[in-house]
Amino acid sequence: MQEKHLFEYAVIRVMPRVEREEFLNAGVILYCKQQRFLQVMITLNEDRLRAFSPDIDISEVKTYLEAFECIAKGGKQAGPIGQLDLASRFRWLTATRSTVVQAGKVHPGFCDDPGKALIRLHEQLVL
Repeated sequence: MQEKHLFEYAVIRVMPRVEREEFLNAGVILYCKQQRFLQVMITLNEDRLRAFSPDIDISEVKTYLEAFECIAKGGKQAGPIGQLDLASRFRWLTATRSTVVQAGKVHPGFCDDPGKALIRLHEQLVL
């Protein structure tokens, strides 16, 4: 029997008008310390977003979502935050903020394979 690994995840959401607190789920970020795993999976449903907020700049939202992916991957191309360790990058990405693209609350779980857990959560919460 495979060992279960503790992981943490948050939904990445697009909130066009922060003051209204209405949002569209656009991705999931998952961190598993034991497996040294930090990944983001994003699917932006542009039609739904336009129906939700006709005046939103889709290309700007995509740029912000790409920044989430870049920082999760880490490295010099991700700037100073990308140089931090996995746990610090996850905490930075999931920190509370009042921006158009933000992470929801962090939730824990157990899994055999964090990659499969990320796919499952993405399918359940975003698609």
